[in-house]
Amino acid sequence: MIEIPGILDHPMSRRRWTQMVGLGTAAPLLNQSPAGEIHSTAADPIRACILVMLYGGPSHIDTWDMKPHASVEIRGEYQPISTSVPGSIVCEHLPQCSRIMDRLAVIRSMHHGMSNHNSAMYQALAGRQPRIDLDVLGANRTLDFPGFGSALNYLTEANHQLSGSLTNVALPHVMHNVVDLAGQNAGFLGGRHDPLQITHDPNRPDFHVPNLRLPPNVGDLRMNDRLKLLQSLQQNRDPLAQPDACESYRQRAHDLLHNESIKAAFRMDTEPAGVRDRFGRTTLGQSLLLARKLVEAGVRFINVNDKIYNGQDANWDSHTTLFPRHRELIPPFDQGFAALIADLEESGLLDTTLIVVMGEFGRTPRVNASAGRDHWPDCYSVIMAGGGIEGGSTYGESDRTGAYPLAHAVTPGDLAATLFWRFGLDPHSEIFDQLGRPFPVTIGQPIKSLFRSSPS
Repeated sequence: MIEIPGILDHPMSRRRWTQMVGLGTAAPLLNQSPAGEIHSTAADPIRACILVMLYGGPSHIDTWDMKPHASVEIRGEYQPISTSVPGSIVCEHLPQCSRIMDRLAVIRSMHHGMSNHNSAMYQALAGRQPRIDLDVLGANRTLDFPGFGSALNYLTEANHQLSGSLTNVALPHVMHNVVDLAGQNAGFLGGRHDPLQITHDPNRPDFHVPNLRLPPNVGDLRMNDRLKLLQSLQQNRDPLAQPDACESYRQRAHDLLHNESIKAAFRMDTEPAGVRDRFGRTTLGQSLLLARKLVEAGVRFINVNDKIYNGQDANWDSHTTLFPRHRELIPPFDQGFAALIADLEESGLLDTTLIVVMGEFGRTPRVNASAGRDHWPDCYSVIMAGGGIEGGSTYGESDRTGAYPLAHAVTPGDLAATLFWRFGLDPHSEIFDQLGRPFPVTIGQPIKSLFRSSPS
């Protein structure tokens, strides 16, 4: 990701250059994009989004869309508990979330057609469907449709360059299943729009971000001398020569090294012990705390990835013994997610920060012979909070077994359109690949009814 410059950042196409010059680069940071602003009929545009990806596919029936009146092979082992929303239930292992259901919204009718982890993740993180279910198993990610954070970076590039801000961060690891999963980078937009990828565990006492430190033998004086030498060489360059493809990376790295706000946000040791305990001393809990710190520092899109590799002991992909496994996975999420909502609310950032929680799909309605549930993209749940959502609401409905949408079916494209719409962007803005070919950033429609008409 941005640690190694991409190789696709060719000179800007004539079409893209015309577009940028025609639209200008001085739009206000929060309310306008070079790709075109729309005025939201909900709350004012959000400042940030935290996308929590529960890789492997949590069971919707055993968490947010329980079926207590179904037969045992469908309803499973867990018991429902009541919530702060009258008549609403969740799994018994979500007690902290049950108390904040009046601040959450649940989409119970998300669906798509991809049952493989790699292709389903492409749907989840890019809002696009590959040609076939196994179409994204190749190792080359440079032709993919970009992930949400990278597309946001592209659409608002002029604004964050003017402000010197960092748009897009992913942590605490890259999700991998045979190859790195699609949707985690900028794809055809080129490496300059990749996220700042964190690959260290924020729960470790020695957590740090190597990219934000100078090498041990390079101090500020030596770095300044190097920059002066580089600038002198650039001044002697042929004025007709193409711009240096690495120049934007150097400038970005320089800006990060001197951005004290961002560097401070990555200092986990400055957080009070009580706050860290509140989130939970787990990788997920501390990653959610770090996401909150990044929002405070002005980062606009943060991907928090829970679990890393394929396998029963590594993520939510519970084909066997689902109930003991989910019993281990749900409580750390419950604690960290509830703490994130509370912290953002206390700091006044909840209304301007949209939080989205999802897997790449759900699990089969019927428990299998190995006491697990298999992949099920035909219907599953997505949780939203903050960002002007109507707390305590649900959108869509699954059938009596949680197998298929019964009302108001939602696609990953609709979720993508909702996200960009809440940023105040036209969800059908065009983005351009390296050959200058246009693509709409989303192909869905925003779910506007999930949001209040004005912020509280």
